[in-house]
Amino acid sequence: MGASGAKRRLGEGTEMLRVRVHLFGALREAAGERQGELDLEPGATAGDVKAAAESRWPGLRGHLGGVALAVNLEYAVVGRVLADGDEVALIPPVSGG
Repeated sequence: MGASGAKRRLGEGTEMLRVRVHLFGALREAAGERQGELDLEPGATAGDVKAAAESRWPGLRGHLGGVALAVNLEYAVVGRVLADGDEVALIPPVSGG
């Protein structure tokens, strides 16, 4: 059973994993929310969250090219495999000096 306490199924008994996504800065404004949950297939990576986030929040389309990813409060590469209950942050680029 995942961290959320409820099993989610995909097709023939395959469990989905659920991650909480945190949006910051302009991404939060584009999505209209600061966070939400996504159900992903087993083996999903941090990079897969970008496509799933664009599907859930269409306002993010075109805004995720340069974002940094963090998983459970640590910066992560796009290939990092996720686990049920992980928290993924999408962090937009910051400019200024």
